[in-house]
Amino acid sequence: MAETNVKKNEDTLEESFEKLDSLLERMEDRELPLEEAFSLYQQGLELMKSCNEKIDTVEKKIQVLNGDGSFDEF
Repeated sequence: MAETNVKKNEDTLEESFEKLDSLLERMEDRELPLEEAFSLYQQGLELMKSCNEKIDTVEKKIQVLNGDGSFDEF
């Protein structure tokens, strides 16, 4: 059950993409201090990792849905 609660607190893929867009907008500010830009960059990397994991999970679920043992590309 604890696992279910953790997953409810995670962002959806769409929310993660919105956060990435927001980070990119902030990083485009030429007046942004280097330390803050690096912090935003690290946050972006973590979001990208999370997005990749979510996409991988969806791909695996789609493969399982085929059911007949074959794997189709989508």
